[in-house]
Amino acid sequence: MSQQSFRELGVSSPLVEALAARSIHEPFRIQALVLPDALAGLDVLARAPTGSGKTLAFALPIVERTTTADTRPSALVLVPTRELAGQVTAELESLGALKGLSVAAVYGGLPLRAQATRAKSAHVLVATPGRLEDLAQRRLVDLSRIRILVLDEADRMLDMGFQPQVDRIVRRLPRNRQTMFFSATLDGQVGELAHAYTNSPSHFAAGLSTEDGEIDHRFVAVTTDTKVETLAEHIRASAGLTLVFVRTKRGADRLVQRLARHDVQAAAMHGDLSQNARERALARFDSGKVRALVATDVAARGLDLDNVTHVINFDPPEEDKGYVHRTGRTGRAGRSGTAITFVLPEQQAETSRSARRLGHGEQFEQAGLQSARARVVYTS
Repeated sequence: MSQQSFRELGVSSPLVEALAARSIHEPFRIQALVLPDALAGLDVLARAPTGSGKTLAFALPIVERTTTADTRPSALVLVPTRELAGQVTAELESLGALKGLSVAAVYGGLPLRAQATRAKSAHVLVATPGRLEDLAQRRLVDLSRIRILVLDEADRMLDMGFQPQVDRIVRRLPRNRQTMFFSATLDGQVGELAHAYTNSPSHFAAGLSTEDGEIDHRFVAVTTDTKVETLAEHIRASAGLTLVFVRTKRGADRLVQRLARHDVQAAAMHGDLSQNARERALARFDSGKVRALVATDVAARGLDLDNVTHVINFDPPEEDKGYVHRTGRTGRAGRSGTAITFVLPEQQAETSRSARRLGHGEQFEQAGLQSARARVVYTS
């Protein structure tokens, strides 16, 4: 079946032209699937990972279905992290400007009263659950006339413990609304939540674009003495941006300092930084002023960076799910990427088992690393 254009999917000419000006001509799969029903005002349940192009899948319907005459706010996007809130806000502001729509971001780390003033008069709110509930409880924002609700990366909101806040926010919204629910998974608790919040939804599923978006998985043997120098060499050899994962906040700061001694400029991203410091680090990385961003797992949640060419696990993740989340930060939106995991001698056995479970056992052995024997489980 031939690929439908944005215009054929129901997107209006001004928005089609705005996308074309940004060299966005063909929809990604999740956009092609979701847009017809979303533009028609139907509830949507979509399984789509970060990097699949899902932001446009809900941003375009919000802009198309919201007018300056609507009560304010009339559309709400809930996201798990401050960084994702900023990125979604930027997308909606870009598209909404064509129709004179105002967009406000609501998240912690910035003055509450100033956010409340902007939120009260905005057509579209993009918010993290904690701060929005705070504003609603203080009666600084009225959610009783929201016509469109989007839950973006709903699985991560649950992972981060936001379900009670989300439940209370949803109870404040009108029952007669359009709900679009996006999540990397739709099983278990996430699936139950999805069905509780939506009404006869259309179901869609799409993965990352795989035409040229494959990830090359590699494993590199290192020692404690060579680890930082090897990292510096990989960052220097990369033509693009490198996202480096470490286990601890202190480890992130320390690694940035050690890289500087190898003439590699990097920025740290972790939960102890102020919101302004996080935004500065992200801006320096996204603009290429620093070649690498050194992050903890929690700090990297919600980052939507399309230009990351390399992900390096300086410290291996604690579990298989962590490896998938980390490496999914590259090879996004149709681009290819490289995922590299550093392996100390004492980490070889456990890392080899993880690599085998994830289907990367061959790459592990190609690196000259010793695979551990598969564990045998005895049953009576």
